[in-house]
Amino acid sequence: MLLAIDISTWPGVNQAFLVSFALALGLTFAAVPYGKRRPIGTPFTWGEAMLGSVYAFATMFIAYGVVPDRWIQHADKNLHWTKQKLLYGPFDILQAKAQGGHFPFTVSYQELRDIIVVLIHVVFFGLQIWVWHWWQTRNKKVASTEVATSTYGRPLVKKA
Repeated sequence: MLLAIDISTWPGVNQAFLVSFALALGLTFAAVPYGKRRPIGTPFTWGEAMLGSVYAFATMFIAYGVVPDRWIQHADKNLHWTKQKLLYGPFDILQAKAQGGHFPFTVSYQELRDIIVVLIHVVFFGLQIWVWHWWQTRNKKVASTEVATSTYGRPLVKKA
């Protein structure tokens, strides 16, 4: 029996957001195989520098501009996360005192949408810092702290 399921009709699935998110992740992590292949200390030509700057700008534009915008559009239009739709949480733990709950202030789905946008920015900023750090420290050997030992297991340290 063949079961045809169109996952693009499921609630919470937005093709534009998912494609832009995957594209931003792919462009971010594509620097790793290139960095492994490129010899360390090789100077960049003018053309390589221009291509690299366009690549970095495009990656950051997608990660910090397109992905958050697509999430906001998806939350507003598909999920209907508006100011009027209040967030009560599981077992109504976020229900505000104004609505008869115990939480000190009212939380709507629009605030949750904005928190997710901030988390998207934090994730991509962390990935960007990690890729920069990896690029700068690739193929560097960590200095060994082990000291040569004698046949009896005592360290061989030269006296100063």
